[in-house]
Amino acid sequence: MAFAFTEINGGVTAPRGFRAAAVRCGIKGETKPGPDLALIVSDVPAVAAATFTTNRIKAAPVRVSASHVRSPEIRAVVVNSGNANACTGTTGIQSAKRMAKAVGQNGHWRERQTLVCSTGRIGRQLPIEKIEVAIPELFAGLDSQAGSAFARAIMTSDTFHKEIAIEFPVSGRTIRIGGAAKGAGMIDPNMATMLCFVTTDATIEKRELQRLFLHSVEQSFNCITVDGDMSTNDTAICLANGEAGVPTLTPDHQSYETFGEGLNFVTRNLARMIVEDGEGVSKFVEVHVKGAATYQDARKAAEAIANSNLLKCAWYGEDSNWGRIVAAVGYSSAKVREEMLDIFFDGVVAVEHGMASSTPPEKLKEILHNEKFTVTVDLHLGSAEYKVFTTDLTPEYVRLNMAE
Repeated sequence: MAFAFTEINGGVTAPRGFRAAAVRCGIKGETKPGPDLALIVSDVPAVAAATFTTNRIKAAPVRVSASHVRSPEIRAVVVNSGNANACTGTTGIQSAKRMAKAVGQNGHWRERQTLVCSTGRIGRQLPIEKIEVAIPELFAGLDSQAGSAFARAIMTSDTFHKEIAIEFPVSGRTIRIGGAAKGAGMIDPNMATMLCFVTTDATIEKRELQRLFLHSVEQSFNCITVDGDMSTNDTAICLANGEAGVPTLTPDHQSYETFGEGLNFVTRNLARMIVEDGEGVSKFVEVHVKGAATYQDARKAAEAIANSNLLKCAWYGEDSNWGRIVAAVGYSSAKVREEMLDIFFDGVVAVEHGMASSTPPEKLKEILHNEKFTVTVDLHLGSAEYKVFTTDLTPEYVRLNMAE
């Protein structure tokens, strides 16, 4: 079923009843200009859903927010860039709680009604005093047109801010969904090193929002990879405040599925932006494995291809080198029969029945010269499929990551 969504301006402040603000409080230091502290506030209590890093080493704000998100009502999300507040011990936990407390005191709600996120360098104590002093300025600057300012303030190594918003009709009115994200390096499936914030003015129960948002993350941020690394701070949060004035979206509501697809549209677009902004990358590659015996086989094969440094280097060199694709599928542990394997680049066949096709190598090289292309692998063993967004590996990536 096709769903029609209208893209609108505003990012996280496009949905009714959400405001945002951003300030510079000195976390990034004197050499890095721009805001480094940001805030989203819902004018009325909202329900929240969230997913967090699967890394066993979790940053202090992740631990605090994982506790706070259980609250039935959330009012705000506060985010700092330039410091991850990770591997900072009990002091880091207290700093994350102090961030939430300062926001609650200024907004006149409980500490547990604020979610906290941090991104930046690991291992340094958060300058919490600077943040506490800046919180009143954040509240003074809250604006329903500040979505882009919020998206810029959460950037670290990003080269552009990432935001999107959509609306669609429901029961004679419209529902809006807005989003912002950051991420460029240390990107790997199972919650990449990224932060994502989604807002909506839909009315929906917390349990249903969590279910739909988890599915949306699985279809977006869990389908991207840049370098195979995973961070300690990865977080995706969705707030729904009901200000659209539309009846509660329950599973039997005619627009429930549309809302879920709207979430998918927003998160997949943000995920794509993250990969396109991968550190030092020159190629955006969509890996599509189809015809697998099972969903897990399709995913294993796609992720093996997408995370192969050998392939990433070949793509940077604009060399189709499909032998490396075959090898990755072979070691992925997915069920495969060599004589049934087909491989395509933007629909042009490179491998038929496990052997080289008659396509001239020059034709394949032309395709890899493009900034964006698709690698399709058909296993011909079933109907399961999986897609991953990935990139090439460049000397610029190495240069950028030689030092923090």
